Amino acid sequence: MIVAILALQGAFAEHAAALDRLGTDHFEIRRPQDLDRPFDALILPGGESTVMGKLLRDLDLFEPLRVRMAEGLPVFGTCAGLILLARTVEGGTPCFAAMDIAVKRNAYGRQLGSFYTQAPVLGIGTLPMTFIRAPYIASAGPAVQVLAQVDGHIVAARQGNLLATSFHPELSADLSVHRYFLALAGRAQ
Repeated sequence: MIVAILALQGAFAEHAAALDRLGTDHFEIRRPQDLDRPFDALILPGGESTVMGKLLRDLDLFEPLRVRMAEGLPVFGTCAGLILLARTVEGGTPCFAAMDIAVKRNAYGRQLGSFYTQAPVLGIGTLPMTFIRAPYIASAGPAVQVLAQVDGHIVAARQGNLLATSFHPELSADLSVHRYFLALAGRAQ
C-alpha cells in the first residue's frame, strides 16, 4: 500500500513519521505531477484549511483529488483535513464536500484554547487526543458513523472510505488511528 500525503501546508511531516514507524510507503503531494504516481490512500493533514483549499485550487490539485475521492479513494483528514472533507463548514466555505458532516471551525477557540485529553474511539479504544485550534463535527448525516465524542461534541467520524478527526493523532506516539486508517484503506482495495 502507498499513501499520499497532501504537503502544501500543515502537519504533513508528522503523518509521514507515523507512516514510517508503521513501515508504510508514502510520498508527498505538492504539485500536479505528483498525482501521476500511484497511490492507494490519501492523508489531508492539519494546518489552515482556508490556505490549503486555496492552494489546492491554485496548484490544480483540487479537481483530480475530488474525482478520486468520488471514485472511492480512502482519505483520512485531521483537523484542517476534516474541514476540507466536510459538506458544510460553519464560518467557512466547503472544499471537497465529500463527507456528510457539518463542521464548526476553530470550535475550541484560539491557539491558547488548545488542549490534550483521552477519550474512547469506537473500534480502537481509549486514545490520547491533542486538539489545536480544533474544529468539531456539529452534525453528521445518516451514512456517517460517529467514532468519538469529547464534551458532547463529535471529534472522530467515518463515512465509507473517509475518516476524519478533530484531533491530531500524528502528534502522539500511539499509532492506533493510523493503523485503523490503513486497515480501512486495505479493505477498499
